[in-house]
Amino acid sequence: MKYEVLLNILDHIRNEATERFLKKYLPPLTEPEKINNARARAYIHLYLKVLFGMLNFDDRERLITDGGYDGGIDGYYIDKDSKRVYLIQSKFRTSAYNYESKQISLDEILRMDVTRILEGEEQDEAGNNYNGKIKQLQREVREIPDIGRYSYQVVLLANVPDVSSSKLRMLTGGYAVQVFDYEKSYKDLVYPVVSGSYFTAGDISIPIDLSNKNAGSKISYTVSTKISDCEITVLFVPIVEIAKIMNKYKNSILKYNPRSYLDFEGQNVNQAIRETVMDNTTNEFALYNNGITMLSDETYINEKIGQKNKAQLTVTNPQIINGGQTSFTLSRILHDCPVDEIEEVFGGKEVLLKIITLINDSTHEDKLRLIEEISSATNKQTPVNNADRYANETFHQTIQAKAFDSYGLFYERKRGEFSDGVHCGYIKKSEIIERNQFFRIFYSANGMLSKGMEKKLFARNKFSEIDVGNDEAFDRFYIGLCVFRKLTGTSNSPQTFPKVIYAKIYMYVFLFGSQGVVVDETALNANLDALNVAWTTFINYQAENSKYGLLTVVDRKSREVRFVFSEKKFCESNGFEKSIKEYFRKQL
Repeated sequence: MKYEVLLNILDHIRNEATERFLKKYLPPLTEPEKINNARARAYIHLYLKVLFGMLNFDDRERLITDGGYDGGIDGYYIDKDSKRVYLIQSKFRTSAYNYESKQISLDEILRMDVTRILEGEEQDEAGNNYNGKIKQLQREVREIPDIGRYSYQVVLLANVPDVSSSKLRMLTGGYAVQVFDYEKSYKDLVYPVVSGSYFTAGDISIPIDLSNKNAGSKISYTVSTKISDCEITVLFVPIVEIAKIMNKYKNSILKYNPRSYLDFEGQNVNQAIRETVMDNTTNEFALYNNGITMLSDETYINEKIGQKNKAQLTVTNPQIINGGQTSFTLSRILHDCPVDEIEEVFGGKEVLLKIITLINDSTHEDKLRLIEEISSATNKQTPVNNADRYANETFHQTIQAKAFDSYGLFYERKRGEFSDGVHCGYIKKSEIIERNQFFRIFYSANGMLSKGMEKKLFARNKFSEIDVGNDEAFDRFYIGLCVFRKLTGTSNSPQTFPKVIYAKIYMYVFLFGSQGVVVDETALNANLDALNVAWTTFINYQAENSKYGLLTVVDRKSREVRFVFSEKKFCESNGFEKSIKEYFRKQL
């Protein structure tokens, strides 16, 4: 499944190709070899996009050197912030098995001419001229004014034989090596794209229009709280700048927000925001919208930037803790808007931005506590429920990572966090595991039916029965999920399904769990057929022998009282879980 998601992402990148590269990236479907070659190049695009936030296709393509006489270097990136030059070699595999098992040979690593290229040699050892892209790399390195402060990093997008870091250094000529094997690529390239959290904001700058602000660009004052002293800055900023920020950083700028953007559940609010922007040429948005609250490590405003009626706001490590839905909707409008219509749609429209800068050094726990209190106090558009508040806790993050790493599943700890992945077609909405449903299935598959049927699982956020290190318990959950999807056709609904669904999950795991994690569709269907027979037999037995689920019926004529077994009442009775466990244990 994870490999299929990777292919979806690579194909999406191929579709980003501009006109001059269409032939290379979008060959006919009848030419699979050319499609595989295009995906191999798109794999390097993926690395550049995720690690360095390069959203523009042409900007990334310019850095791909793969081709004849490339000196074993397939791409590069010069990071002026970290003072590092990245030199990339990539080995993309065209099947899930090969991608996860086939290794790059040590000889292929040895063939990287890193030293020759960085020393300015124009030819390889065989006397062949390096291609134009490699010469471009050399030229750009030469033009770095403080090159003496730079270091070099070899990046291998490949499965590497089990050798030490020191030996890898020797193979590359003494340069540090970073390996993106299949596991790291799934974790650090694929998953962040699906969740929209692949590039973290550092310093961002927002231009401010002062032409209609006769009192200056901002209101700023210091507030003391029980957690930390804070500086609060309040000002109006162009909505197009908020749209650009969200379009680039996506969920990575909502890291401390109790929710991600609500594409599925917040449709009414999203539509209202969209209509305010699209249906007005004037600035009603500034009146109607509650505004955006942002957390920042440092905040600066410069009103002397050499431009009349202009100023610039700079924030460091920004995080939107309220107003994520507004920001998300603005980014979608920008994404869908033709370039030549952006000014017409966004021009002259602003939104209130409140920036909270923590002055004292605060712990991570203090930050989270402050964020929770601000969210509870300021949110007006969509309520923050208990599950939202607990979403950022380590326990839920660990489950999310384990679900993806072990089974390629998408546990939605924050509402809407996979919206971007669904919108772009990387995954289907049905492939997301809604958080309440996760726990109901987990408990049921592990024999705790009553716990799984509790109506408010997140009321106290206590899941002490779940040991995140118990692989067998999680395997039972995965089997239960396969059964649940077969029985209901979804895993992304917060609703509580009839108790019989969860009972059948327990029964299936009890009867067939020893067969291992379910992957075979034929075996699953055969087992479900057998399960339905076993269920019918079980209900018939209970109808004859159970004291639970009995309805009192009075004959109208004789007034005789008799008891009739009701399957529905039996399933809802307090003795249901005890009865099902006792029955099936006796059968084995």
